[in-house]
Amino acid sequence: MDIQAMWEQYGSVIISGALNVIAAIVMLVVGLRIAGWLAGVVRTEAAKRENVDNTLANFFASLVRWGITAAVVISVFGVFGIPVASFAAVLGALTLAIGLSMQGALGNIASGVMIMLFRPYKIGDFVEISGESGTVKDINLFQTILATVDNVKIIIPNGEAIDGVISNYSGYTTRRCDIVFGIDYDDDMDKAIGIIRGVIEADERALKDPEPFVKVTNLGDSSVDITTRTWCEASDLWNLKFDLIKKVKEQLDAGGISIPYPHTTVVRKAAANDDAA
Repeated sequence: MDIQAMWEQYGSVIISGALNVIAAIVMLVVGLRIAGWLAGVVRTEAAKRENVDNTLANFFASLVRWGITAAVVISVFGVFGIPVASFAAVLGALTLAIGLSMQGALGNIASGVMIMLFRPYKIGDFVEISGESGTVKDINLFQTILATVDNVKIIIPNGEAIDGVISNYSGYTTRRCDIVFGIDYDDDMDKAIGIIRGVIEADERALKDPEPFVKVTNLGDSSVDITTRTWCEASDLWNLKFDLIKKVKEQLDAGGISIPYPHTTVVRKAAANDDAA
């Protein structure tokens, strides 16, 4: 059979198949672009609403992207003449097989939905999850992304995030700043307490209610320990703590109160023959 005869017999099939492939590629590229564009629109519009925070905005955008992507893939199969009903049946069986082999991934999706529903944390919160601490940068269907204090990107599967203990340091508007100061045993405890309390009360970031706690809490090996518990706005915690440590040290020095460091006193007992001599 010569080329012309083959073309006459199969040419229409080849052309039809080529057109279907081109149409499928165009549909896939355009569909994925539309999915990305609509996801961006949903994220932007949701972020404009006061009752929707960035966490939900990103989650809705992720749902839109994946939903449209799935619809595009089904449409691409339809271009090649695969009935949607048959494809749905095949997809169901395939989903079951994939689900059995990808239980972890599907579990992460379910955990992502639970995070959105119960909201143990949101974008912008400083949290500790699965032993990792950082600021929440993103929450999607599969994972939670943190940025550590030194800006290292940490990716935690949602399954691990929801199953473990979550410490959300941004969960409440106020925090308690705890500091322990040690003074020498020979120093005046009441005077030291007065100096420390004065420094705390002079700082505008220290809340008046609850009242700051300043009391002797322990007799250590080399110091009398005075514990302070000061409530403040969560955003002021670390700066307040560092400033109080510095200012209290300066005021204790000025007041003649010493902060001892661990030391050892050696007592030498004279031997009996030395006394006789």
